[in-house]
Amino acid sequence: MPEDFHYGGQAVIEGVMMRGQRHLAMAVRCPNGEVVLTTRNLPSVYTGRIRKIPFIRGVIVLVEALVLGIQVLIESANAALGEDNGKISGPLLWGTLIASLGFTVGLFFLAPMFLTRFIIDPHIGDSSILSNLVEGVIRIGIFVIYLALINLMPDIRDIFAYHGAEHKAVNAYEDKAPLEPGAVRKYSTAHVRCGTSFLFAVLIIAIIVFSLLGDVDLWLRIVSRIVLIPVIASLGYEFTRLSARFADNWLMRIFFFPGLLLQRLTTREPSDDKVEVAISALKGVIEADGRQTSG
Repeated sequence: MPEDFHYGGQAVIEGVMMRGQRHLAMAVRCPNGEVVLTTRNLPSVYTGRIRKIPFIRGVIVLVEALVLGIQVLIESANAALGEDNGKISGPLLWGTLIASLGFTVGLFFLAPMFLTRFIIDPHIGDSSILSNLVEGVIRIGIFVIYLALINLMPDIRDIFAYHGAEHKAVNAYEDKAPLEPGAVRKYSTAHVRCGTSFLFAVLIIAIIVFSLLGDVDLWLRIVSRIVLIPVIASLGYEFTRLSARFADNWLMRIFFFPGLLLQRLTTREPSDDKVEVAISALKGVIEADGRQTSG
């Protein structure tokens, strides 16, 4: 089994999901205070050779994050409410997925495009580069404002605290520290491979990709904002992997610093009980993969 596999996951409702090399583990704090850990095998499409092919793997990771991410969110909500963790039905999963995709594309890709096209473009002339730059700035602004607004919701702040706990656990594991609350809580809530950093990279790369299209008709501009999302996500994933690989390089530190800064909006300092949940999830997936934990 390769030694350079990097563990990571996401915060869920009252818990943390960790993604391993061949398994997935989720730990959730139930209403009675008990931490329930569940593990399962990952589908072969997420673990096979195709996931190792540069650029193609970025698309696979995007699909995985959407499908598995929504699935574990629904499962964790069931567990947190004390309900049975039944199988997620196809209509519910795919309906939620389609609604989430529509909201994301509409808010972060189409809305900035329409705002730029009909409000900004008439005042900046025929410069397609400037138009796409302004659109990109608006897109980043909407993203930051969106994160700031959802931070006002107590339930979201709780999830962001679990997000911070997830990062602390992964940072501790990668530093070969014991996976114990006292050791893990000392680590940072930021991580270079965080999905927030990935999304920020996507927003920056989108400016470059859309600028290469030049000045196109409105219909083509709309289509490009949708069909090029997998391409942009793939490029963003490769950049995130590269920045994590050379995290000690001063130049790379400059590139991924904005993403780390943005994580202040998506992570919060977790309490000890949330750190315990993150440790449980990480230990669970490591052991399911047949590896040894350090604590």
